[in-house]
Amino acid sequence: MKIIYAGTPEFALPALQALIASPHEVVAVYTQPDRPAGRGRKLQMSPVKALALEHGLSVCQPVNFKDHEDVQGLQELAADLMVVAAYGLLLPPAVLNAPRLGCVNIHASLLPRWRGAAPIQRAILAGDCETGITLMQMDEGLDTGNMLARSSIPIEHDMTAASLHDRLMVMGGDLLMENLEAIESSRISAEIQDAGLVTYAAKLNRDEARIDWAKDAKRLLREIRAYNPWPVSHTSLRGQNLKIWSASASSESESGEPGRVLAHDRQGIRVVCGNGIINITQLQLAGRKRQSAADMLNSINLTAERLGA
Repeated sequence: MKIIYAGTPEFALPALQALIASPHEVVAVYTQPDRPAGRGRKLQMSPVKALALEHGLSVCQPVNFKDHEDVQGLQELAADLMVVAAYGLLLPPAVLNAPRLGCVNIHASLLPRWRGAAPIQRAILAGDCETGITLMQMDEGLDTGNMLARSSIPIEHDMTAASLHDRLMVMGGDLLMENLEAIESSRISAEIQDAGLVTYAAKLNRDEARIDWAKDAKRLLREIRAYNPWPVSHTSLRGQNLKIWSASASSESESGEPGRVLAHDRQGIRVVCGNGIINITQLQLAGRKRQSAADMLNSINLTAERLGA
C-alpha cells in the first residue's frame, strides 16, 4: 500500500518505524510545525519529523488544513491509507476521505473510554485497572469512529504516565502491523462504540497538578503518578515551588494537619493527607535538580514543616 503517516510526538515513533521496515511505501509524513523549545527558544522539530528525515521521507507540516493547497497536496498523493497517531490536528472530511481506505487512528485507550487529549493520564487518575490501544477508523468526531482492533494491559500500581506511555506506544505499532493486512483487504469487522460508555480525557493543565493535601492519600498517589512527567504534582515549601516526582503509600496511621511532615528519614518524607499518609521518595525544589528524598534531607531539615502552607 501507499501510506501517509501523520504523527508528532515520541508516542508516534514505533508505528512509523514499523511501517518504514514493512513492504509498504510511506509516501509522505505529516507532522506539526517546528516549535520553539528550551531556554533559547530555538525552533525544534518533532520526533516524527526527525525520524522521517533520517529515512529520507517527504515531510509536510501544515499549520492546519484550512488552506486548500494543503488539502489538495494530500489528495494528490493518491494514498491507499492514512495512519494517524497523536498528530494533534483535526482532519476535515476532505482529508479523511482522501485515501482509498480512509484514515486509521492509533488511540491510547480502550475506546469508548477516554476519548480526547490525555487518555493515559486520565486512566491513572480515575484508578482504572486496565487500559490499552484502540485502532479506530476515523470520522469527523473526536475519537468517535468505529473500532477495528483493541489490545489491553493492566495498569500496575507503580506505573506513571511516563512508563505507561512507553508501554502503550510500542503496543500501538504492534497492533497496527497485526491488522494492516486485514485493513488492506477490507476483512476487518468494525465495531460501533457504545455511546453509554463514553468518557472524555480533558487536556492537562498545570493548575490541576497543585497538590491539595486535604485529599485522600490514595487519590494523591494517583495524581503524582499521572502527572509524571508533566505537569508534575507540586506544592510549596517555605514559599518555594516543590515538585513531587514519586511517592508511595505509608503504613503509618497518625493524624494531623494536612500537609504536615510527620516524619522523615532515608526511606522518604511522610506527609499527612486528608485521609492517610504518603511517603515522598523523589522531589525537586525550585532551582535544584530532581533528587531522592534522602539526598534532599542531607541539606534541609523538614522537622515540623507544613507543605503547601
